[in-house]
Amino acid sequence: MLGLIQIVIPVFLVIGAGYIATRLKLFSDSGADGLMVFTQGFAIPCLLFAALARLDLGAVFDIRLLVSFYVGASTCFVLGILGARLIFRRRPGEAVAIGFGALFSNSVLLGLPIMERAYGTESLAANFAIISIHAPFCYLLGITSMEIARADGRGPVDTVRAVVRSMFRNSLMIGLALGFIVNLGNIPLPDPVWAAVDLMVRAALPAALFGLGAILTRYKLSAQLPQALMVSVLSLIVHPSIAWLMTVEVFDLSPEFVRSAVVTAAMAPGINAYVFANMYDRAKGVAASVVLLGTGMSVLSVSVWLWALSTLQP
Repeated sequence: MLGLIQIVIPVFLVIGAGYIATRLKLFSDSGADGLMVFTQGFAIPCLLFAALARLDLGAVFDIRLLVSFYVGASTCFVLGILGARLIFRRRPGEAVAIGFGALFSNSVLLGLPIMERAYGTESLAANFAIISIHAPFCYLLGITSMEIARADGRGPVDTVRAVVRSMFRNSLMIGLALGFIVNLGNIPLPDPVWAAVDLMVRAALPAALFGLGAILTRYKLSAQLPQALMVSVLSLIVHPSIAWLMTVEVFDLSPEFVRSAVVTAAMAPGINAYVFANMYDRAKGVAASVVLLGTGMSVLSVSVWLWALSTLQP
């Protein structure tokens, strides 16, 4: 178990370095904003573009893998909404925003570095298959549910427009789309272009982790702690448990696919949970607390999941 924690700790040490540097005013808030713009707007889209463009789609795009992950994500989304409504008596729109925290795993900023440290770079292919539809799936489900649930929601046509607009404005989805186009179109790119993309890729994850730590200084564990704890349990325990059940017991997938599905499912809620709540001005305090609490709890929970995955027979 100690060895598994040592796999996880360096990732969280980089996050902690960003957090402490910002708390001590060694790294400014404007610097944190700039770093997150760089990573989420440029470096990570390059990472996703390069991964999808070079991916053997036939080998990793297994519908059983995607069903295993997204059945768990959708189940936790519904459970989060029901818990917010029935236990904490939140209004419908607020409940959707809270449930979105249980839906959107931090699959890139946390999932990729932890998977890479645990199983090597060659293990990331199935992760990228999951990630390739992660943002489109989650935002489509979340925005549609919010527009249906909230009292001031849009009509069906405006809802479709809002969903499409969100998709095409998101730089991560643009990177994914371009990667698919290059891959499926078998479009050759000059070596200097790939060299430039690879330079951006090498900067993406460490810079993003440091920036994540810096951004976390803005969030506080509010009075909404019980609700944040509910969402964190759904994200860190229930979702990976469902992914394990589906990949191992239902579909009997290879250990490589099981690891990718479970590790990605076990990630804490990402910054997008707060972005979504802020977009609709619903349950922002809970979303902020979820990001902070879930990230902290995941240090231990991810180590436990890595130990469980080590018991799989090759």
